[in-house]
Amino acid sequence: MIRRTALLLLLGTVGPAAAAPEPPLSALTLVGPPSVMFKATRDACDGADVPDASARAFRDASGALALFGMHYRNRALRGPDFDRLKLDCTVVLDSGEKPDPALYDDRSWITAAWTEDGRAVAALVHHEYQANEHPGRCRSKVYMECWYNTVVAASSTDGGRSFIRAAPPAVVAAAPFRQEVGQGRHRGFFNPSNIFADGRWRYFFASTTGWDGPGSDQPAGVCLFRSDDPADPTSWRAWTGTGFTAAFPDPYRKPAIRPETCKPVAPFPTPVGAVVRHRSTGAWIAVFMARQGEGFPQSGFYWTASRDLQSWDVPRLLIAGRTLYDDPCGAKGLIAYPSLIDPASPSRNFDDAGDTALLAYVTLRVEGCTITSDRDLLRRPVALKVWP
Repeated sequence: MIRRTALLLLLGTVGPAAAAPEPPLSALTLVGPPSVMFKATRDACDGADVPDASARAFRDASGALALFGMHYRNRALRGPDFDRLKLDCTVVLDSGEKPDPALYDDRSWITAAWTEDGRAVAALVHHEYQANEHPGRCRSKVYMECWYNTVVAASSTDGGRSFIRAAPPAVVAAAPFRQEVGQGRHRGFFNPSNIFADGRWRYFFASTTGWDGPGSDQPAGVCLFRSDDPADPTSWRAWTGTGFTAAFPDPYRKPAIRPETCKPVAPFPTPVGAVVRHRSTGAWIAVFMARQGEGFPQSGFYWTASRDLQSWDVPRLLIAGRTLYDDPCGAKGLIAYPSLIDPASPSRNFDDAGDTALLAYVTLRVEGCTITSDRDLLRRPVALKVWP
């Protein structure tokens, strides 16, 4: 997933609004130093255990915590609270590295989860078909020219202790075309945010590199999806600008005659790390990472706020630092994968926050121009303020 993030530079087409800055809707303030939640060189079960996605947590039926955000051999950090999380070496969802793209079982990351009762858990999986690793599947040997990405679903009936894939695969969001030997660039939907609730509805953001086609041009950007039943992967629909009506089914089983499109939501130039709802005001707060340029004065983590999930205010810098979208050469380290979690949230899925929360994120050590697997999952306390 290190290499996959480099391609997100392709999404840098949607920046902050060019209009004069408006008064901020919210304020996020760092109020304490970082502390380590997981250290790969100390806490790993094997070489696959590195933080490689934004942290996602939920409470199981017993009240214990499960936190995901690791690599494509999916394991969870577990414990009674956020101060006592430890990596459970049980693999809850492995990656089959299978050469058939129609199976959606090459490399998979659990990137979002939702549970109502702590037992039945619906997961969104960032699936990468890395065609350059499979002979005859890509004319190029360049990773970025062969990458075919899809959001698929997995489910658990034991509180996240194990996940299964549906047969046939349960596709949540796929590009309306199959993997191509000569595709030449990264394609598809990828990097779901956390799932978050508003009344009967559940939402998540996902990124797409877009596509061109007869009567169906999909711009690159971040799209908003909605469902009233996350346990049903076919129920998710994306915002089109007029309603939540766009479906992106499996092109291997239901080819689209006229592909639907979603309307990207500004001001996100890259995948949304996390969204939480401020409990006392109802405002939404999102965090993400961005590189310097295209309206962003510095590389680092940014936040923005919204009243309706579609109109967001001007992003503001929370932490400055080189990210996975920056050139790593010469850097001592990078920062990546921000998320917001309030340990005091009454929500089983930690999709809301009070006036304090934890910013969870990953630091990655660099050697020369190489991003290494020496990574830490950190947390840092932040104060949240939203104006009426």
